[in-house]
Amino acid sequence: MKVAVIGGGAAGMSAGSRVRRLKPDWTVSVFEATEYVSHAPCGIPYVVEGLAGSSTDLMYYSPDVFIKKRGIDLHMNAEAVEAGDGYLRVRENGTEKKYEWDKLLIAVGASPKKLRVEGSDLNNVFTADLPPDADKIKSAAKNTESAVIIGAGYISVEMAEALSKLNKKVTIIGHHEYPLPKFDKEIGNIIKKEMDEKIDFRPTEETIALEGRDKIKKVITNKGEYKADIVIVAIGVKPNVGLAEQLGCRIGETKAIWTDSQMQTSVENVYAAGDCAEVTHMLTKKKVWIPLAPAGNKTGYAAGINMCGGNLEFPGALGTQMTKLYDLEIGRTGLTEKQAKKEGFEAISASIEANTKIHYYPGSRKIFLKVVADKETKRLLGAQVAGYEMVTMRINTMAAALQAEFTTKDLFFADLAYAPPFTPIWEPLIVSARVLKF
Repeated sequence: MKVAVIGGGAAGMSAGSRVRRLKPDWTVSVFEATEYVSHAPCGIPYVVEGLAGSSTDLMYYSPDVFIKKRGIDLHMNAEAVEAGDGYLRVRENGTEKKYEWDKLLIAVGASPKKLRVEGSDLNNVFTADLPPDADKIKSAAKNTESAVIIGAGYISVEMAEALSKLNKKVTIIGHHEYPLPKFDKEIGNIIKKEMDEKIDFRPTEETIALEGRDKIKKVITNKGEYKADIVIVAIGVKPNVGLAEQLGCRIGETKAIWTDSQMQTSVENVYAAGDCAEVTHMLTKKKVWIPLAPAGNKTGYAAGINMCGGNLEFPGALGTQMTKLYDLEIGRTGLTEKQAKKEGFEAISASIEANTKIHYYPGSRKIFLKVVADKETKRLLGAQVAGYEMVTMRINTMAAALQAEFTTKDLFFADLAYAPPFTPIWEPLIVSARVLKF
């Protein structure tokens, strides 16, 4: 049996490794368009900042692990240019080669959206997409003074911190009134306050042009002009679906590849996983596109098992995310209040400001929570947390509670740990459940 995997990122290598483990007599070939495998772009800002040495550090495993230890036929710098019934046409080493497959996994990820304004092709205008971008940005930033980041999402926030720590004057051009606009306003304003102390954040502005001769010199918006020696464009990503369309795979309403709960597409023996594939939202039960690494790894794992004849369903995702801005840790899971209402829930919420330790223990920091629930059933729908320590613990607790379909009463009576160095006696999550009532 010949299994082909298009894409050597986290999802593709997770699937390929699983097939090799379950079916050691099958041939597994992976075609990766770059020279990096088992990677994710989330580490790019940390290479730029200098916390990681270079882009090669972003590979979780080296190619040799997959080739020598796992027996995968790994093709690097091999771009799949055509996918047909039982075959792939791949461009590698300057020529095109044809490969046959019995089962196929598409794990080609997502690509940055393009800024469609004049000057977008100038030198020193970058996106943060693949590991090599980290080295390019880091090198270009060495001899610069000012940086402009277009967009105010996760990558933008992380790149802003990285560049400001390199002593660059950083400006963020945001389309909304606060950074990370997928948060509700209560948390968004806390993020904005933290950002305003160190970054020139420009809300509700639209980029209309980039200016310069060879290199970027200036960013023009509908409200002003900003000097720029380097520009990072981070206005979102879109799923790569071209090869799936060639095969006749159904593309979902989210514009990503439709899959069932076993990660199979609408075409027999063709699977999709990672940032190019749709999944189901655990709360709304609707198809969603959530391009995040944890779900990507798990969809690849499930696809690999099911390609071998298994029956492992991927239960869906909640969109749980974490990031940081200097000392402020920021996280969310499930639905915001705005999203919940849009999905038809009669949403109620509780916003809590608390300390992270009991009042007499030194070193306590502030933490802010917003928890959302359904008014009638009291089922928990989502949580957003910003604070200066222990945010991840609370977000992960809430993610597990959401998946377990906890109500506010369940959360209130959850036997969560307490000790003065770590939490107040009334854990803020418990307080939120009490405020929401049951």
